[in-house]
Amino acid sequence: MKRFPSAAPDGLVAAILLSFLATAGLFYVNIMAALVTGLIDGLHFTEREAGFVASANVYGAAFGALISIFFVKRISWRPVAIGLLLTLVTLDLASTLLRTAQTLIALRFLHGTVGGMLVGTAFSVIARTRIPDRTFGMLLVVQFGLGGLGVMFLPRLVPVFGTAVLFWALAAFSVVTLAMIPFLPDYARPKTPTGAAGTQPIRWFPLALALVSVVLFQSGNMALAAYMIELGRHYGLQIDFASTVLGFAGWIGALGSLAVVFIGLRFGRFWPLVIAFIATVSGNALFHFSAAPGIYTFANLGTSVTWSFVISYLLGMCASFDRGGQSAAMAGFMSKVGLATGPLVAGLLLDGQRFGLLINIAVVALAASALAALLPAALLDRASRETARVGASLPGVTP
Repeated sequence: MKRFPSAAPDGLVAAILLSFLATAGLFYVNIMAALVTGLIDGLHFTEREAGFVASANVYGAAFGALISIFFVKRISWRPVAIGLLLTLVTLDLASTLLRTAQTLIALRFLHGTVGGMLVGTAFSVIARTRIPDRTFGMLLVVQFGLGGLGVMFLPRLVPVFGTAVLFWALAAFSVVTLAMIPFLPDYARPKTPTGAAGTQPIRWFPLALALVSVVLFQSGNMALAAYMIELGRHYGLQIDFASTVLGFAGWIGALGSLAVVFIGLRFGRFWPLVIAFIATVSGNALFHFSAAPGIYTFANLGTSVTWSFVISYLLGMCASFDRGGQSAAMAGFMSKVGLATGPLVAGLLLDGQRFGLLINIAVVALAASALAALLPAALLDRASRETARVGASLPGVTP
């Protein structure tokens, strides 16, 4: 007999709880700009050292997500999630004691590995919901909303409490998530995982394209996002102004993922992605004009909305190829590879303050992501239409 009431498996409350579970292992990505700036200002790291710490954290997450691909179909997710969360809290508290880049790089890689396994586990559970895109949309609402708070306030707390406040915030998030786990449904493993349309095997070529799109999209966005405060300072903006803009951008960005929550697949995936990719490529190109505070603000707000909108569909699209959760775990792995690669490339380029070149590389990566995403989106839309037609032709069946 369960001691705690369970949320409805496909309801809004369950989507929120699953979003916290999937966010806990990777929340540092949502406060990456605050983390990088905090390491530079609080521990006097160079831009390159701070970028390497951030990249090590996310490359560890990619490694952990890769590991999760091989166990998500076999484990009982609840006790595994609890154990991983407790480990994250321990590692975040240990991070507050370190002062050198080398030791932080090693410990944050380990932290990322544990977090990546947690996110892979959470993604496999999300894949068992009826419409994964909607839950991934809610995931981005949580990430952008709370990330906006973090980016807005944490850089201002570092001079008062030191860099440790960044890791205290991460540990606190994991503790809150631990308290939510008892209220989640069981989400039992499906006995016979199926393909996107429910009867077909996994189509590996379009899935591979979708995964490539994820890694390019995340790397292009994170290359700029990790250094967005530094980019503002480079163009003459004050740190308080830049961090406030990023905070509001996080909150406004949640509108993109909220749109996915409410729209779902009503208009398919292809045309929403076409429109959103055009907007995100154009918005990122505007960062060339960041010396104008209005353009810097507009570009941040706009690209934050399109980021949350597009990645919700991309992750849901990958999950739809395999309801057993393995393709969702693969998407989690590729997402983290992209999130780690962005700050790494940016850290190398910014050794010479080459922000213009960084913006151009990000724009090219996002355009390539769009090209890779459209074929699998079109194929899934066609499969959904065919399924609807078959359902409509069967007596007594409502598609």
